[in-house]
Amino acid sequence: MIDHDRLFKELLSTFFIEFLDLFLPEVREYVDSESLDLLDKEIFTDITSGERHEVDLVAKLKFKGQDTFFLVHVESQAQAQLNFGKRMHSYFSRLHEKHNLAVYPIALFTYDTPLAKQSDRYTVAFPDRTVLDFHFRAIQLNQLNWRDFARRDNPVASALMAKMRIASEERPRVRLECIRLLATLKLNRAKMQLILGFIDTYLRLNDEETRTYQAELAELGDAEKEKVMEVTILWKEEGRQEGLQQGLEQGLEQGLQQGLHQGKLSVIVHQIEHRFGPIEPRTAARIRDLSSDQLDSLSDALLDFTQQADLAAWLEKIPG
Repeated sequence: MIDHDRLFKELLSTFFIEFLDLFLPEVREYVDSESLDLLDKEIFTDITSGERHEVDLVAKLKFKGQDTFFLVHVESQAQAQLNFGKRMHSYFSRLHEKHNLAVYPIALFTYDTPLAKQSDRYTVAFPDRTVLDFHFRAIQLNQLNWRDFARRDNPVASALMAKMRIASEERPRVRLECIRLLATLKLNRAKMQLILGFIDTYLRLNDEETRTYQAELAELGDAEKEKVMEVTILWKEEGRQEGLQQGLEQGLEQGLQQGLHQGKLSVIVHQIEHRFGPIEPRTAARIRDLSSDQLDSLSDALLDFTQQADLAAWLEKIPG
């Protein structure tokens, strides 16, 4: 299962100011970016149900040229949900009450379907008046056209194009544009790998799409093609390193299990020989074929054996 919340939180935490640049330039204009402080987990308990809810991302910032702080709350939503606006209002109220600061609420809708536009408000109204009309900023990726972001000099665009509105036949082209854009950005290795991992998670190509991707890559100019290939090689190297690490860990685990198994076998053989003398070859072969759990059972059963024939009889009952 893909941990959507973790992936988006990691992306936005790393590139929060770039996120504002891309989607909320009017907010970016009055933000002091040097004051950015990503708050620790904000967890609220629903008093009625007892359920605990963790807010996705909360940033504390100053207004440019002022000493006044405010909060920006970003909630990424990976599936359509009834009463989402009510939840956004609840988070707004609790953050406002806890920190006594103004809160700018943003919902980032990341699901592929439905395509219908998501509401950006929560209202409580009576026939004679509206007592609450809460608005939050809604960014719905499947409402956005990736072509509008392909030339934006922004790492968040390079990642989130993979989740925008894409026709099925455009998938190879969009992946190429994501990586082409990334190749133009001056990011360190760790940040590039973060975005490449995001692209690979949400825009992984099948064999036919890969062939189309390679054909479109071949049509790029030499300089641009070289940059894209450098990024691709970086990602392949990272994949090999991860595979090597996983193989090493698996090998160590297998080695540990084999060592434990051999240790149990040696102890049991020693106990048998100490009590009954040398073990008959056929019996010794059957003992070596036992699983680790079966060796544990044999260790317990040995307490009741009085001769090696008892051991042979016990082994006959074990499926071969």
